[in-house]
Amino acid sequence: MRRSILALIGLTALSLALAQSQTLTLYSGRGQSLVEPLVKQFQEETGIRVQVRYGTDAQILAALQEEGARSPADIFWANTAGALGQAAAKGLLRPLGETLLKQPVAFAPASKAWVPVTVRLRVLAYNPQRIKPEELPQSLLDLPRFVQEKGLAGRIGWTPTYSSFQDMVAGIIALHGEAKAREWLMSMKALSPKAYASNPAMLDAIRAGEVDLGSTNHYYVVRFRRAGYNLGMHHFKEGDVGNLALVTGAGILKTSKNLVAANRFLTYLLSAKGQQYFVGNVGEYPLVRGVVADPNLLPLEEALRKSPRLDFEKLPLDQALRLLRELGIL
Repeated sequence: MRRSILALIGLTALSLALAQSQTLTLYSGRGQSLVEPLVKQFQEETGIRVQVRYGTDAQILAALQEEGARSPADIFWANTAGALGQAAAKGLLRPLGETLLKQPVAFAPASKAWVPVTVRLRVLAYNPQRIKPEELPQSLLDLPRFVQEKGLAGRIGWTPTYSSFQDMVAGIIALHGEAKAREWLMSMKALSPKAYASNPAMLDAIRAGEVDLGSTNHYYVVRFRRAGYNLGMHHFKEGDVGNLALVTGAGILKTSKNLVAANRFLTYLLSAKGQQYFVGNVGEYPLVRGVVADPNLLPLEEALRKSPRLDFEKLPLDQALRLLRELGIL
């Protein structure tokens, strides 16, 4: 019996030592302030060290292609499905097993190369002391006209360097064509919008009265409201691109040398603890059954009905980026 106990202790110590010797390299398109606490939580619970490289989805895709087979990355954790779809199409990701893919209740990709983790909606944030909700347009495409008619030129914010904004432009292209996307961007640019490097900075500007409104992800408004700030959140009509559902997700790169640890990280993201972190700390919608969503938000099914129907894995991100650069917005 004593030998069995000693052997068990030895195996446990060996497993812990092996875990602590592992280092997982994560390339994250998700913002550091949003996900770093969860990464640290994973490290503490598993003993697996995680080295993170943060950047926009576009920056990370460019880095992965430049590095090629020399890339040290194990996981690409993206802000949007469009970037993951591009990574899959370029052959950067390895197929995942059904054990992972069957866990999310929606957005399973046809490529089977990445797993959906959370979802959020694009919404219009606004200052309710300056704008009445019933006045707001029913379509994102009508926003320039609304701003012009209300005399709000120079008082609208946007975040063109942010990947979710870029995916929204890609959504306009997918639904309405590049000519319509060009027209909308030029109309917006003519209103002298104030560009912000991040959504929190833009929402803080709305709170402070610097600007009055701006398109953002719903969870940023949620976080400001939880902090006690009075910000409005407007959903456009059902199916409008201004309500675009944006899926976060992660995949394992073909360059990964730590497959066991990489699978363990993806499993952790989809665990009840991981999903509840996104609900409570970020304000996003969970995609795994049994996780309690924020009761102050629209139910997930209703939120998804507001989003247009698109193949989220095939959003034309490259086309959107080219258009934004061509118009001098990026």
